[in-house]
Amino acid sequence: MGRYAIVAVGVAVVLGIGFWWTGSTGDAVAPAADVTAQAAAPIVDVLVPEALSANTEIGKLAYDAKCAACHGANAAGQDGVAPPLVHKIYKPSHHGDAAFLLAAKNGVRAHHWRFGNMPPVEGVTDGDVKMIVAYVRELQRANGIN
Repeated sequence: MGRYAIVAVGVAVVLGIGFWWTGSTGDAVAPAADVTAQAAAPIVDVLVPEALSANTEIGKLAYDAKCAACHGANAAGQDGVAPPLVHKIYKPSHHGDAAFLLAAKNGVRAHHWRFGNMPPVEGVTDGDVKMIVAYVRELQRANGIN
């Protein structure tokens, strides 16, 4: 095969994987900017600690900026939008901290919930995710999820 044919096949494969990864059924969760107009009910009740550690305060700010539009205030989820992160499915022994980083960077194909696929989170850094995870883990501990 010629060089252009190889490049064309490579592009087709990459596009096919991208199409598969985002799902061809149109069930991807809308980006945060589109979801903010929706006012959905929280899925779980979340007990918020009276005081948060310094890293957790930073994590809350990052969470509110990057995650809350879909996953709701205090990671309680939003009915019909996105799951709660304060839930036993996301306990550290099932979804380790690295799973949150991979989800934010790459998106996630729906597998535990029926909300559709999660798209990558634009503009989130590894440091942001580390602080967000600290916040989510503190909320989880306050709600008996260890």
